[in-house]
Amino acid sequence: MAGADIVYEQVHFRHDPKWSVRLQSAEGGGLQLCLACAIEMMEAEEMASVRKCFALSRISGILRSPAGALRELFRQDHRVTLHFITTLLGMLQSKEDPVTVEKVDQVLVQLLLEFQNELPFHFVLDKVHKQLNDQLSVKRFLPTFNFLGNLLKTVPNVAQSLLTQYVPLLDLLCSALAYPDEVLKTSVVNVWLQLLRTAGDTGAQYLPIATRDRLCILLLQTLNSASSAQLIKNCAGLLWQLVKLEEAVSVLMSTSGSLLMCDANEDSLTNNSQTLIQYQEQQPADHSLLPLLLKKLLLSGDETLQVTSAKCIAAILLRSPSQYCALCIEADLPGFLFDRLASSSSEMLLWSCYSCLVLLTEEPLFFSQCHSVYGIESLVRSLKEALQLTNLEVPKQGFLLLTEILERQPPSIHLFPSGSGFVAVSEAVTAGVSSSCLLVAAQAVKAAAALFRLTHQSRPFQYQVVEELIEAITRRFSELTLSSPSHHRSTGNKRRSGSSSHTFRSKGFLLQALICFQAACRLAEECASEPALMKNPFTAPYKHSGAQDSLESVCQCLLRCCDSVWIPTVLRTCDGPASAQILESLYSILCSQFVLLPSSMPQFANKLVSSGFYRLAVEHKALLCAGNRNPNLNASCCGFLQKLSMCLLFQSDPPCGSFHDFEEVEYLLQCSLSSLCCHLSDWPSLLCEYQEPKAVQYCLVMILYLALKQGDRLLPDQTVFSSVVALLQSVQEEGNCVIPCSVLRSALYLLAVTQESSLNLVGAHLNCIIKVLSSCQNFSSLYSHHPALLHFIWRYPELAEKFGALVLELWFIKKSQTDAMKNTADVQETDEMIVSQTQQQDEELDLQALEMLSLMEKYPNVVLTLLDMVVSGGAPLAEHVLDVLKALQRISVDNIANGLGQGHAAPVNSLPVVLKLLCLTQASDPPSPAIYSNMEGVHFKLLYHVSSIGGMLKPTNTESLLPALNFLQCCLSLSPAHSSDRAVSMLLSNSGLMDQLQTVISSSSALSPPPSACPPSALLCCSHLLLSSLIALQHIHSTQVHKSIIWSLDTAVHRLFCQKRKTDNLLLVSYLRMLQALLDVDMASSVVCLSTGPGLVGPRPLEAEDGALYPLGSTGAQCLLTALSGLLMQKHELLLRTSVNCLSSLLGFLKRKYPASAEHAVCQPWSRFLLYCKLNSGEKGLLHPALLRLITLLLQYSSTAVLWEPDLLHVIDTVERSGMKELNHEAARGLELLLTQIQRSVPLPTEGHKLRVRKMMESLGAQTSSESCNARLSNVLHVGDVSLCMSEFSLKTG
Repeated sequence: MAGADIVYEQVHFRHDPKWSVRLQSAEGGGLQLCLACAIEMMEAEEMASVRKCFALSRISGILRSPAGALRELFRQDHRVTLHFITTLLGMLQSKEDPVTVEKVDQVLVQLLLEFQNELPFHFVLDKVHKQLNDQLSVKRFLPTFNFLGNLLKTVPNVAQSLLTQYVPLLDLLCSALAYPDEVLKTSVVNVWLQLLRTAGDTGAQYLPIATRDRLCILLLQTLNSASSAQLIKNCAGLLWQLVKLEEAVSVLMSTSGSLLMCDANEDSLTNNSQTLIQYQEQQPADHSLLPLLLKKLLLSGDETLQVTSAKCIAAILLRSPSQYCALCIEADLPGFLFDRLASSSSEMLLWSCYSCLVLLTEEPLFFSQCHSVYGIESLVRSLKEALQLTNLEVPKQGFLLLTEILERQPPSIHLFPSGSGFVAVSEAVTAGVSSSCLLVAAQAVKAAAALFRLTHQSRPFQYQVVEELIEAITRRFSELTLSSPSHHRSTGNKRRSGSSSHTFRSKGFLLQALICFQAACRLAEECASEPALMKNPFTAPYKHSGAQDSLESVCQCLLRCCDSVWIPTVLRTCDGPASAQILESLYSILCSQFVLLPSSMPQFANKLVSSGFYRLAVEHKALLCAGNRNPNLNASCCGFLQKLSMCLLFQSDPPCGSFHDFEEVEYLLQCSLSSLCCHLSDWPSLLCEYQEPKAVQYCLVMILYLALKQGDRLLPDQTVFSSVVALLQSVQEEGNCVIPCSVLRSALYLLAVTQESSLNLVGAHLNCIIKVLSSCQNFSSLYSHHPALLHFIWRYPELAEKFGALVLELWFIKKSQTDAMKNTADVQETDEMIVSQTQQQDEELDLQALEMLSLMEKYPNVVLTLLDMVVSGGAPLAEHVLDVLKALQRISVDNIANGLGQGHAAPVNSLPVVLKLLCLTQASDPPSPAIYSNMEGVHFKLLYHVSSIGGMLKPTNTESLLPALNFLQCCLSLSPAHSSDRAVSMLLSNSGLMDQLQTVISSSSALSPPPSACPPSALLCCSHLLLSSLIALQHIHSTQVHKSIIWSLDTAVHRLFCQKRKTDNLLLVSYLRMLQALLDVDMASSVVCLSTGPGLVGPRPLEAEDGALYPLGSTGAQCLLTALSGLLMQKHELLLRTSVNCLSSLLGFLKRKYPASAEHAVCQPWSRFLLYCKLNSGEKGLLHPALLRLITLLLQYSSTAVLWEPDLLHVIDTVERSGMKELNHEAARGLELLLTQIQRSVPLPTEGHKLRVRKMMESLGAQTSSESCNARLSNVLHVGDVSLCMSEFSLKTG
């Protein structure tokens, strides 16, 4: 052999050249290879091992090259190839040096791999089998076993043939395991390992049962006695392959250590399958060797062996946990697995140990032997390490193990004897909840739910830890994706797919979080039922200073998180398809809140209702629970609705409902809610259905009532009204059905609140309501404190007659009870707080007063009822009524409010408030004529009450007398002519009232009375106005007068003539109004007896003029004319109007009594001066109705003071310039009268002037006729403390 050529020089010349090839430099550097020489070199015993090794190395290199020259040589004759393989196989059994044998192994494997599709493998396997049979020494099998291992590893197809066709060879492989040489055993185990690994689970099924069982026993023997690391590693790998087979697991676990104790019996046992099986059946099950071997692997320092051991344990337990868990636990495997957790950070080892322990927790023995207590600390430590790993499946599996331990731990064995252990677990769970992976976080939340069991809580109770864990879960909600389907449709496909996946995980986390929150609520409920846990007596003293570590703090945390985060988050999920599980947990959580913090529930319940939770729960029941679906959700919804309803019922009307009523409602809801699984749109038909169970209908009424109390209108008002009426009518028609008091109260409330949007009750419906309400023995039990109920009762006279007074009384009683409760609660308040409370009470009173005013304006009969309450009712009730009435007086009219404000701190005087209130009711605009048109009804009764009170008052009680006279004089002025006769007769027959008027009049009759003796000007003013009305109406109806009033005429004229600058304008108005009334009846009225003096009529005997004008006299008439001329110069509206009217009455009186004096009066110089001043006061003043009436009067009485030019022409020009449309109705009417008088008494200089006046008359006629229907003055005007009926101050037209 020369150089690097593979040529055997001594024999090469005999070989056919076809077996030689010269390889190119690119392929072999010019190498010459003779295949025949290579074969003979391998067969030659004298050939040095070095040359053989070199040649094999070159052949191996050529086989690995891509050229394929050597492959072509072999393909020339397969017999040569087989011969070469046979030669190499023989070399494996020779005493060649290990390097050469290794090269032989390498070339053989490469050659078989190259020709695996052309050469049958059974040729090689047959040769190997023959060699193994022929050899007596097993020691020489090592190279063959190594070759088989490498062959199976490199050429996987060999495994199937070996398993199915070479069972004897497999038996030889089993027998080889009995040889004591560990190197040989290592190789044989490797063959089995590669065989089973390559064949896979499916191929391994072809392994004969007897062979498999022998292999299992021998493997355990080998592993038990193995000392070399490689053998142990190979055995562990083979064991992992075998435990994948269920039958193999059974054999492995049933093999005890005693079977392997005697080496002398090894051959007989391993070669006699029947004896082996019988022996296994005789062994006790608790002496299995495999768990001990697996524990040995766990104790090794090799992490690979530890992982393999854990995987084997998991595989064994998966086959039959109930059969093998106890064996593993008896072998103390859990303890060693926990030790591995504490000392390793390997992902695979941690995951494998977690998986094993999860399976072991299914066996109660795991807990009874306290493995959970022993290992919880290691588990917590490993979880903290696992959360730092990149493979998030590891911490997920760890939290699964923690969950299983917490859920399965027996209550009798306390898992956390000290608080530190509980805190450590809680910290680990909190860290898991904060994991970036939602799947890990969800599993951690599930562990938290299991942690929230009462049996796991340490002493002292770690309330703050529980609270922190709840808050950690709550913080994750902001990261959840709970978008609606419309959001997904708007995104792209890829993005939508990722978003949907994250949404799915988010909903999974949300569900677990809700279950956890539910568990926390349950824990809080259990703690609340145990006084020892509530007090937490073992808490450190420094923690008792605050409430951060208390049950109440946890409950407040639960409510706060539920209200601010959990409810809104769950509601976001309701945008899409509703989840029954999520909703079930939500409603259960809400139920728990009503138990944990009862004091906070009223506000929370109101918020729930205002947020639409009644509607939400009802619709969820209809959507998901109809047809007996989702019974758990139905139960949760029913529980929530019941607790919510009872909470609202307790806070709504505690004084109006008895304990029996509450029990009745609770029982009604409990029995009916579960069957109520229909949409809100179906409720009206249920309420109107005669055949529907009454309990269900009553339940609907209660829910509608409680929801509406909080402002949530579940159904339209008209629908509610008509449905409730139909229900009550159906009950009434049945006759034998008694409506529960609470349901009837709710129905009445619903009718009252929804009445405004509905049609009035008529006929049978109204009668039905009256009968139903009358059927209740105690109407107060039906009362609800709401203004709508007042309006509903008083809306119908039939209802008001029976229940009007009672409902008003209940209204004020309820108000007084509320005030009493507030006063009791505020006993310890500071002065500043008391002031604030007083202001708040005033505001509440103002609101109630406004409501009462609205009621009185709509329904006048209310006034009479209130007056009866004050006058004849009990002191407490009257006091409460007066509080509201006084507030009404304060806020209704500014001037009265100011007057009351000055004396607000004084004790309440009932009568002035009521009387002023009555005056206020007369100021309605537009007025309510019904109250004054029926003298048989309210008006006459009020008039009678007030006149009687006025007659009984002391004259010095001006605070009460003033509003009484105010009311009386307004009533007379507002009463229609056809109904005022009875009023006048009643007042004139009231001697007490007439005495009061005489006293007031007399005290002011002196010309200069002392200030202390003079009554208030407002009181005198009201007296004059009342007397003027009595004079006028008595004259009209010729009413009998029982007692006359003495009135000093000279004092009145003197005041107007000499003291008008010192007299209040309103008092001047009243004097003028009194004089006007007397002048209209020619100074002769049986109501008033006038006293006069020589200053008016002169000395006796009287002159003819004085006698005709008696008792005014010529001097008095002249003084009055002069006073009126001065008053007409004033700009005070009422004074100007009254002066013109009084002048008209005076001139009429003079013309009737002494015509010459009337003509003389209007021709005095003062009239020209007065007219000049008024006509030059500007266009606005020129067209004032009073001035137009004054000019008309002067023309009417032929005064020379009025000239066509410039006076009358100036008026006409002004009207044409400003436009008649700018005139109000009264001014237009006054202009029309003036133009009519001009046509009658003024000779117009030209036809043009006549035409102008005529056209103006025509225009005014159309305008005044269209406005006459709508034009009117405000009914009552309050000026200071005096009420003025403005109809009495309209300008006279005749």
